[in-house]
Amino acid sequence: MIAAEDLVALVRNYNPKTNEELIRAAYEFGRAMHDGQMRHSGEPYFTHPVAVAAILTEQQLDDATIITALLHDTIEDTRASWKDIADRFGEDVADLVDGVTKLTNLQLSSSETKQAENFRKLFMAMSKDLRVILVKLADRLHNMRTIKAMRPEKQIQKARETMDIYAPLAGRMGMQWMREELEDLAFRVLNPEGRASIIRRFITLQKEAGDVIHRITGDMRHELEEAGIDAEVFGRAKKPYSIWRKMQEKGMGFSRLSDIYGFRVITRNDMDCYGALGVIHQRWRAVPGRFKDYVSQPKSNGYRSIHTTVSGRDGKRVEVQIRTRQMHEVAETGVAAHWSYRDGQRAENPFAVDPARWIASLTEQFDSEQDHDEFLEAVKLEMYSDKVFCFTPKGDVVKLPRGATPLDYAYAIHTRIGSACVGAKVDGIRVPLWTRLKNGQSVEIITAEGQTPQATWLDIATTGKARTAIRRALREAGRERFVRLGHELARSAFEHVGKKATDKVLEKAAQTLRLEDKDELLARLGSAELTSREVVHAVYPDLGPADDAQVDAHRAVIGLEPGTGFTRARCCQPLPGERIIGITQRGKGVFVHAIDCESLAAYEDQPDRWVDLRWEEGTHPAAYDVSLELTIGNDAGVLGRVCTLIGERMANISDLVFVDRKPDFFRIRMDVEFRDAEHLHSVISALEAESDVASVHRRRDASLTALPAAAQ
Repeated sequence: MIAAEDLVALVRNYNPKTNEELIRAAYEFGRAMHDGQMRHSGEPYFTHPVAVAAILTEQQLDDATIITALLHDTIEDTRASWKDIADRFGEDVADLVDGVTKLTNLQLSSSETKQAENFRKLFMAMSKDLRVILVKLADRLHNMRTIKAMRPEKQIQKARETMDIYAPLAGRMGMQWMREELEDLAFRVLNPEGRASIIRRFITLQKEAGDVIHRITGDMRHELEEAGIDAEVFGRAKKPYSIWRKMQEKGMGFSRLSDIYGFRVITRNDMDCYGALGVIHQRWRAVPGRFKDYVSQPKSNGYRSIHTTVSGRDGKRVEVQIRTRQMHEVAETGVAAHWSYRDGQRAENPFAVDPARWIASLTEQFDSEQDHDEFLEAVKLEMYSDKVFCFTPKGDVVKLPRGATPLDYAYAIHTRIGSACVGAKVDGIRVPLWTRLKNGQSVEIITAEGQTPQATWLDIATTGKARTAIRRALREAGRERFVRLGHELARSAFEHVGKKATDKVLEKAAQTLRLEDKDELLARLGSAELTSREVVHAVYPDLGPADDAQVDAHRAVIGLEPGTGFTRARCCQPLPGERIIGITQRGKGVFVHAIDCESLAAYEDQPDRWVDLRWEEGTHPAAYDVSLELTIGNDAGVLGRVCTLIGERMANISDLVFVDRKPDFFRIRMDVEFRDAEHLHSVISALEAESDVASVHRRRDASLTALPAAAQ
């Protein structure tokens, strides 16, 4: 364990004016509070807070952050209170320690709605003081470095949480070195064989090609000296996880992966950055499409650098990053550079981003998200995405995540422009809306009056803002239909547990699920964004559908006279969970129709033929055919993926007919066997989410009569 004097010395190295006595006092207070507590490894627990503080000294952070690191577990794990810490070390430190404690208690890896709510709390904590996150990241880094002492299942849980949450968060804050180490430590736990394989291949490559890094670094230094540019050059092999991710993304083996080495050129000023770029491009061949200028267009976290990938005579590709010393400091510490000290003074780095402004820009789009899933999607898109920079026709810059389309660009300008979008021009050329935008392109949006968002746009849009606006518009357009359908699904679901779907019950379910009102609940139920099981459990968590016994498909309808058979009408193909009515047919029994079937209009003047029916309660077999019509892309494997997707949801395809064949799409009709209406809507929702499915809808035809007996 690092001694108190050694820790003070680490701080004094970059901040001679540090309050040494306060740091020593925090060290002794923390040690006393954790006295007798042990880590999983058997070491005294206080070794952990000291190690976290030491990690933060590497980023040259202020005294308050270092003291917070020493005390970050005291409120949670010891008898110390907020008041104890405030009295000894000030309210600023006490608030920071309390903030870290609250973050520690968040279950960020939860797969339920709770995860989105906890993300809100995470960003709320960040908005109060970003140093809370800096301490938490250092805490996670040390825990990952010592993870082998944990139980195997705990290691996997922590590693997944690190890979999903903390590593991307560190990257989003500009702390790339921490992101890479966190990813690699998590990779070591989640896929030790894959990591070992990458390292073995590296060793083999070094034996075959020699010290590539030393050779290329020497060549770069020589070329820059010849050009009169004063610069430092560093080279390194990329981390195993970074290489593994590239292999997965590009679908190629290690031997075909070329840019596994990275080099940094640190210059004195901006002009030398561009001068060094020219020298490198003269000596080595630039790889098209691999150039990014973050000096003229910085990232929102303050990151500035020129990125280029070049190829040598042997075909080896290497990535080169060129930046000044000040840019490099921000690239290493990201937003943390705001608190960095040098010679006792807060470092005045012109490229360091004000954390308050950064957090404000990061959370601005999240504030409008009322839906948990949409908020979570927006957060993850923002955290995980790199940026592309496009220009408006007037020359203004629009920042978008990598992979964004003209539709995302349109919604980034204004929701009204996005909703009215009918086309786009990129660099003056008309392009499809699904085109992926690249850095530096000029984009012009073509709009038309009367245009409204289409369901297929959800497959095109990538940003949280665009997808949220599209979903909202689609939900409002189909709201009345979804509310009506949702009411029927809710009625059936509550009847299954012996309850009634009264307005009061539905309002209670909406309140529990944090929705605006019962109509919003019903709309989401009808659009398959919620399941009826979730709605029932929101009000009666201890009850489940009485579905242990499977219903016989031939006795699935209640309300028939003894000995009377029934046939599902082909025109509407009713399913369990939908309101039904019977129409008697002489010699053929009763034909069962959905209550909203258009064919019923023909029997309005024959009330004696109408029979009030309902479906038997319980679990029905997947034996009820429904015709679906789909428009899918004409591409290899698309039909196979669609069929697999249906099968994965335990639905069976009983017939398939090609209605129309075109060079770029097929229209097909499928007969699929479902259990009930909820089963149908879950499959349709899954199909609508498939990028190669342009449209899918349930086919109803009033000109048809009845399904064959086998489909009863």
